[in-house]
Amino acid sequence: MHGLWRCTALVLALAGSCCAAASRADDYPSRPVRLIVPYAPGGGADTVARLVARRVSDTIGQTVVIENRGGAGAIIGTELVAKAEPDGYTLLLGQSGPISINPAVYKDLRYDPIKDFAPITMTTAYPYILAVNAKLPVKSLQEFVALAKSQPGALNYGTTGIGAANHLVTELFNGKAGLKMTHIPYRGTALAVADLVGGQVTMVFGDPISVLPHMQAGTLRALAVTSPQRSAVAPEVPTIAESGFPGFDAIAWHGILAPAKTPPNIVKRLNTEIVNALHHPETQALLVKQAMQTVGNTPEEFAAFIQKDIAVWKAVAAEADVSVK
Repeated sequence: MHGLWRCTALVLALAGSCCAAASRADDYPSRPVRLIVPYAPGGGADTVARLVARRVSDTIGQTVVIENRGGAGAIIGTELVAKAEPDGYTLLLGQSGPISINPAVYKDLRYDPIKDFAPITMTTAYPYILAVNAKLPVKSLQEFVALAKSQPGALNYGTTGIGAANHLVTELFNGKAGLKMTHIPYRGTALAVADLVGGQVTMVFGDPISVLPHMQAGTLRALAVTSPQRSAVAPEVPTIAESGFPGFDAIAWHGILAPAKTPPNIVKRLNTEIVNALHHPETQALLVKQAMQTVGNTPEEFAAFIQKDIAVWKAVAAEADVSVK
C-alpha cells in the first residue's frame, strides 16, 4: 500500500512538473532573454547578435539583452550557455570556431556541441578570402600554388592563432594543393592582415570585412574565396573550387543555439522570430554592409550542418596534427 502511494505521488509530481514546464513554454517569453556572445564587443559575431536582437525584441515583446562573455577561444561564453537552464531565456550566438572547430582541436573541451545545444537557426555565413600582398608576383591561385611548390617551407601564412578557424582552413587548402608553408600565428585577424599588408607574411585566409578595404586600396590581392559559389561582396574573385580544386568548401558562419532540452515549441517560436528578423530588408541591408550573407534555415537543417561541419574539421585537424591543450 505504501509502495502504491509512493508511485502515485511520483506520477503526480512528474505530471505537475510537466504541466508547469508546458505552462512556462506557453507564455514564453515573459521576461527578457539573454543572448550570450562569446567574444568581445565590436566584432562580426557581436554585430550579428545586436542586429538580430534589436529586431526580435520588437516582435516578441521582451528585450533581448546582449552579454559579451569572451575569452579562452570562445569557450567561456559557450560553456555558460551549455550549462544554462533550458527555458529559452539564455541563448548563444554560436560561430564556426567554438561549435565546429574547437571540438577538432581541443583535447578536453568542457562542452559537447552536439549533446549540449539545441540549434535554432544559422543566421549568417561568409567565405574566407585567400589574400596575398599586392607586390607578390602572382595574379591567380594557380600561380600562387606554383610559387609555393617551387619553394617548400619558404612561404608563410598568418592566422588568428593555433587551432583557429583560418588555421584549419589553411591546412585544408595546403592538403588539397600539396603545399608546405610556415605557420605564423597572431592574436587576432587584424594583426595578421596588418603584417600581410606590410609584407611580413605571404598569405592570409581573412574574413571579408578585414580584407576588402585593403583590396580596394590596392595593397592586397584576392586570389580566391573558400565558398562553393562566388561571394556577392567580391564577385570578381573566383572560388578555390573553380581554380583547380573541385569540391573545396569552407565557410564561416554564425547561428543561434539554446541549451539542450529547451522545449520544442520555444525552439520553434525562436526560429520563426529570428528568421523573420533576418529577412527584414533593413537587417539584410545592414548585414550586407558587414559582408555577410543571411541564411535563416530550420533547426533540423542547422543541426545537420553542424554535425557535418564538425566531422570535416576533425578530419583536417587529425591530418595536420593540430591540437590545443
